[in-house]
Amino acid sequence: MNNLTPRQTVAELDKYIVGQHDAKKAVAVSLRNRWRRLQLPDKMQEEVTPKNIIMIGATGVGKTEVARRLAKLTNSPFVKVEASKFTEVGYVGRDVESMIRDLTEIAIVLVHNEKKESLSDKVAERTEERLLDLLLPPKPKTEPAQAGYAIEQKSEDDSPTREKFRKMLRDGKLDDREVELTVDEAGPQIEVLSNMGLEEMGINIGDAMKNIFPGRKKAKKVKIKDARAIVEQQEAGKLVDMEEVRSIALKRVQEQGIIFIDEIDKICQSAESRRGGDVSREGVQRDLLPIVEGSTVLTKYGMVKTDHILFIAAGAFSVAKPSDLLPELQGRFPIRVELDNLTQNDFIRILTEPENAITKQYAALLSQDDVFLSFTEDGIEAIAAMAFEMNQTVENIGARRLHTLMEKVLEEVSFDAPECARGEIKIDKAYVYTRLEKIVQDKQMRTYIL
Repeated sequence: MNNLTPRQTVAELDKYIVGQHDAKKAVAVSLRNRWRRLQLPDKMQEEVTPKNIIMIGATGVGKTEVARRLAKLTNSPFVKVEASKFTEVGYVGRDVESMIRDLTEIAIVLVHNEKKESLSDKVAERTEERLLDLLLPPKPKTEPAQAGYAIEQKSEDDSPTREKFRKMLRDGKLDDREVELTVDEAGPQIEVLSNMGLEEMGINIGDAMKNIFPGRKKAKKVKIKDARAIVEQQEAGKLVDMEEVRSIALKRVQEQGIIFIDEIDKICQSAESRRGGDVSREGVQRDLLPIVEGSTVLTKYGMVKTDHILFIAAGAFSVAKPSDLLPELQGRFPIRVELDNLTQNDFIRILTEPENAITKQYAALLSQDDVFLSFTEDGIEAIAAMAFEMNQTVENIGARRLHTLMEKVLEEVSFDAPECARGEIKIDKAYVYTRLEKIVQDKQMRTYIL
């Protein structure tokens, strides 16, 4: 786990997210507290629990992005779930424990990829040797001569030939050469068992089926360029210790896991809904409570304790309020942060400042067709003004409105780019209004298109 200070964490988040300083500050402190906890004696570590966060704000203001960037910054297992998709135990649908199983699966992949990367040189070396073995015929067995002496026939596998093939392989000259490769053929898929919910109980259906119906080996002919990826996977599977991967992944889930629970306001119950007898939402909250408080969940990789997983909940809370959550659940989310609605000036900054700004993304994409976009200051301001107006008059979807507008502004350029004359295209105010004028003037049309 890295030991960034809260100020450093906020600075990193600022590279990708405009504004929302309070939310960045809250997650930065939570991240630092994780590092602080691990410096404590073991006995004290068990007593210190994460301070979970509720983010309150309209859609598109950056709630999910703050959590996702935090996880990426720390290389932590991260999963986003929607509270409204869960059902109370006993009903058909996903139960809340599935978020822990999903998080564990992500951690397994994360750690496996790290191990594979650390062994990349060895995997590449073994892959090359395997491909050479496939390309060159094996050495023939020695045959006894008439006089009783063994004579070893000359083989294509002799060192000079192998080195010649090695150079050709590295230069890509053998990519279209076909070789015969042995791969695993999956056993029969029995989907009915999956539908019975055994996966939700943490039982590994795949492993069970392999034991009952072991996979067969199958020889297939593939080109070298395709065989390389298959062989790399096979060699990595031999070198990576999956037991070690499992152990590290489980620990990382428990110590560094981040779960982002979106739309938590959708499972709140106001006084009116309680009178209406809607118990399902309160049931989901009650099922969620032990997970957030700290419990042990069975996964196919082992038991996972949720005591130190960081939970970040989010919702618009336009109808319900955080106080409509169960009191016990409210107590498990002691930090509450309200995110600001985005202004026109924020949209201008979003279009220009972040390292992943969509203007930079479109410019990079179209440059692949030798079309070079340049956005003028008044062009950026025009897009931002329209996005802000649309959010005010149609529906407020935050920064996502910028993606909708940019697609319409650049639709023709993107379509014609491969065949049009190469060069620079200036996106200024006039260009923006030319592309959007009819839509903006027709209120009914802009409701559906923008």
